[in-house]
Amino acid sequence: MAESFDFLTALHDDERAALEEAGAPRSYPAGSTLFHQGDDAGAVYVILGGRAKTTIINADGKEAVLSFPGPGELVGELSAIDGTPRGATVSALEPLDTMALAGSAFRALLEAHPRLAIVLWQVAATRLREADHQRLDFAAYDVTGRVARRLVELADEQGSPGSPVELGLALSHDELAAWTAASREAVSRALMTLRELGWIETRRRRITVLDLAALRRYAA
Repeated sequence: MAESFDFLTALHDDERAALEEAGAPRSYPAGSTLFHQGDDAGAVYVILGGRAKTTIINADGKEAVLSFPGPGELVGELSAIDGTPRGATVSALEPLDTMALAGSAFRALLEAHPRLAIVLWQVAATRLREADHQRLDFAAYDVTGRVARRLVELADEQGSPGSPVELGLALSHDELAAWTAASREAVSRALMTLRELGWIETRRRRITVLDLAALRRYAA
């Protein structure tokens, strides 16, 4: 998971104040859905706490995980801007605290604060880079390599340069499979290989990286 662009941090004080005035707090329990792929355009959400999961259904009917947006990130803004149906499903991976803005309120905010358009371009550029990296991973690495790269990205998010590192994002094998474009069985075999090498330890929805340096070398 490449480093995500923090929309909230990029805002000036007056822009953040206007955002807070236009929005309303809204919380979601883990497993609930903010909106579904194909839904009509609706609210824009700024994540304040917790992690969401962004997924799409491919042409073959399989679910693919695109990202796990967290605090400071924005979801649902594209549909609010151009009025098109939702391009993905966003659900709460963890208990989620958000600030929700009606699409009309978000568009009015952009008109009143033109610099926000530049911030949104930065958000879009970050997502395009992430998509490029993901396509490269799918083309250049086998399943074990893709899983290793995802685990390194998650470990780096913890901000700890050493080992062991308990990954903060609780993922099921199905979610990790959807994130690496692999089957659940292939992901299970990859995790078993990494366990046998002594690089990770697993338990229900939790992974601890025991040797981050070795895992990083393999992922590279």
